[in-house]
Amino acid sequence: QAMIAALKAGEIDSVVSAHDPQPPEEKRLPFGEASFGAAGLETTLSALLSLVHDGPLTLLEALAPITSKPADMIGLPEGRLAEGAPADVILFDPNKPWLCEREHLLSRSTNSPFDGRRLQGRVLRTFVGGVQVFER
Repeated sequence: QAMIAALKAGEIDSVVSAHDPQPPEEKRLPFGEASFGAAGLETTLSALLSLVHDGPLTLLEALAPITSKPADMIGLPEGRLAEGAPADVILFDPNKPWLCEREHLLSRSTNSPFDGRRLQGRVLRTFVGGVQVFER
């Protein structure tokens, strides 16, 4: 709840995936001995869109900390749709629910805190420099 309130108040400038997947043998250990890290890249947008779908955040409050705000913090033109800006874009369906299941994640390791959870919103295509690099 505190994170949602801080996002709404504009007190959080950046939300990151902390994407650091670890191989299963490094995770299947007692908690204190297990490696830190999880697959996060594939679920960050959907986790935020779930907060939009459930009501506490607006779409802009969810998207700004993963697009324009981080770019502004370090003075980069990325993170926005604007003339002259790099065409690094994702096409997503904010209304598409999906079940996060480790066997369907594309990362080299599929440990995720969202495994088994229903999320909202799904990336359909990714473009880098105007070139499509991913399609679901």
